[in-house]
Amino acid sequence: MDKMPAWADAVLVPLISILLAAILSAIVILAIGENPVDAFKLMVDGALMRSSGWGYTLYYTTNFIFTGLCVAVAFHAKMFNIGGEGQAMIGGLGVALACLFIPFPHWSVALFVAMLAGGAFGAAWALIPSYLQAKRGSHIVITTIMFNFIAAAVLNYVLVNLLRPTGAMDPATATFPAATHLPTFQDMFAPEGSRLFRGSPANVTFFLAVLACIGFWFLIWRTKLGYEIRAFGHSESAAKYAGISPVRITIVSMLISGGLAGLMALNTTMGEAERLVLNATEGAGFIGIAVALMGRSHPVGVFLAALLFGFLYQGGAELALWTNIPRELITVIQALVILFTGALDNMVRMPLEKLFLGMRRNGQKG
Repeated sequence: MDKMPAWADAVLVPLISILLAAILSAIVILAIGENPVDAFKLMVDGALMRSSGWGYTLYYTTNFIFTGLCVAVAFHAKMFNIGGEGQAMIGGLGVALACLFIPFPHWSVALFVAMLAGGAFGAAWALIPSYLQAKRGSHIVITTIMFNFIAAAVLNYVLVNLLRPTGAMDPATATFPAATHLPTFQDMFAPEGSRLFRGSPANVTFFLAVLACIGFWFLIWRTKLGYEIRAFGHSESAAKYAGISPVRITIVSMLISGGLAGLMALNTTMGEAERLVLNATEGAGFIGIAVALMGRSHPVGVFLAALLFGFLYQGGAELALWTNIPRELITVIQALVILFTGALDNMVRMPLEKLFLGMRRNGQKG
């Protein structure tokens, strides 16, 4: 019998963890001489109360959905893919090559091809770590961390020496052709002359991220491959007994994981910058780990956790702009959220399990 209802594990544990992180964050803000209530109001106003703020929040959310799903797939196979950052970098290279060297007639065709290119490049970058894990026993955490640094070095070399336009100083490609530029929320939803979503980078890839959540759910819980991934994650020995190949599942799971990370580049490279720049990922691959942990590796949870971190990113930018609170403090708040939802998860879970067990026993006695 489960110690705690599924709804409590999915909703109550993360909610209490977030509240604890918020309380500690408020104490930190007080310690530097600022008002935490005013700071929270400013974050809400800047991230949620204006269409431009929503545009930035959903832009960041899109990144975190892709990287959160990337980590969640590996989690279901009991692997810890910390390489989402590098896989997203290399996925961006695939997107850039497609946009720069293929003449597209329309953005919809460009988006489809760029999806294939970004996903394939991201998956390819996950292939070697997955092979080493499956065939040589190399730990996936170590190899994916190493491949993050290798990806950064590869991207730096390619941008500086191969793709940088003649005479340009910054390590970036040329701007992509106009036919590859994706519609923004302002293009899609703002009437002529309206200021709705003005200046915000949110674009059509947000809806691709939502579709990715739906596809993730279907894959993991409605397909044979998803069943094999979950079975392997629960017990490798039982999966082998049932005829499931550990090598195949390890490699396939990591290919899907890397492909999802590579798709993030559609948002940052094709949708927002409209060129490939050196630090396009901005740490989203690492935030995806926290998103997957908080979201319990379920697409609904991943979406909500990504939305929370999107709010923190945009709200933090507002704090840094309008108050004396340094931008680094937002990193502290994010770290506290990660700490309570990840490392200190049992600190919340164990008392709740005891509470629900006590309630169940009292109900049986009654």
